[in-house]
Amino acid sequence: MIVDCGIYRDGKRTEGPDDLSDALDAARAAGDSFVWIGLHEPTGEEFEKVSEEFRLHPLAVEDALKAHQRPKMEVYDDSLFVVLKPVSYEPDSDTVSSGELMLFLGDSFVVTVRHGDGTPIADLRKGLESDPAMLRHGPTAVLYSVADQVVDHYLEVAEELQTDLEELETAVFSPDGAPSNNTASRIYTFKRQILEFRRATGPLAMPMLRLAGTGPFAAAVPFVNDEVRPFFRDVSDHLTRVNESVEGLDRLVSDILSAHLAQMGVRQNDDMRKISAWAAMAAVPTMIAGVYGMNFDHMPELRWVWAYPAVIALMVVLEFGLYRQFKRRGWL
Repeated sequence: MIVDCGIYRDGKRTEGPDDLSDALDAARAAGDSFVWIGLHEPTGEEFEKVSEEFRLHPLAVEDALKAHQRPKMEVYDDSLFVVLKPVSYEPDSDTVSSGELMLFLGDSFVVTVRHGDGTPIADLRKGLESDPAMLRHGPTAVLYSVADQVVDHYLEVAEELQTDLEELETAVFSPDGAPSNNTASRIYTFKRQILEFRRATGPLAMPMLRLAGTGPFAAAVPFVNDEVRPFFRDVSDHLTRVNESVEGLDRLVSDILSAHLAQMGVRQNDDMRKISAWAAMAAVPTMIAGVYGMNFDHMPELRWVWAYPAVIALMVVLEFGLYRQFKRRGWL
């Protein structure tokens, strides 16, 4: 559905026609105006009129309706199509969830399509309306503000993940904590969350570089005000920090998982040594008792009065000797 529709002239919101076609014609006639329409999870019927009025490309319209797109930027004849993936993190459940935010930019209009509950455009619109100097740059100002808010939230999520990873690392390497299968499950789940985060941040690097016009991407992007390019460079720098942080988190989680599995192997080896030591200690008295349990008439000390206590004493001495030997080697 259409959440909000406004006409902006010279950096300020103005009253205008309610009809989309009339509003767009008025904005184009004024020259320094543009229409900003915000939609939230529109249906095909709701978006059909918007796409017809603004002549949006059918492929971009299909992507905006179906969602589940990767971050990207596509240039069409009458508009620029940008896909962003806002991310939110729930510390209680250690879950990273992502929504989708699409923007259509034209000569005198900008259409935002939001899927999911992340990045409310209403608050961003109010903040941008309080900054006429930025809003005078037209639809490009909206694109910059949205991208800046999304990427800045990436930084916050990366910090939250870093904090939780440090707690997980402490739990894995704590001297009092015993490795378990549940720990491996936590590490693997955390790695999946980082993968979900990377899917949102990684593919966005190339579009931000194109918008910033740095390096090999110096060519101008249609429907983007060149005066706003320095602002996109700032967003690109923040995104680079996020991607570097994500790479570091991913490598560290992999190292923690490898270390945890190594710990499990060492602990299993220790357990097997202890079991082997106790089995060896149990084998000695079993062997002696087995010999004297045989039904033979002629056996050493069979008729001796002190034979029984002597055999018991021999077992105790041998057991004590084995125990001291295993204890010295650290097997017990």
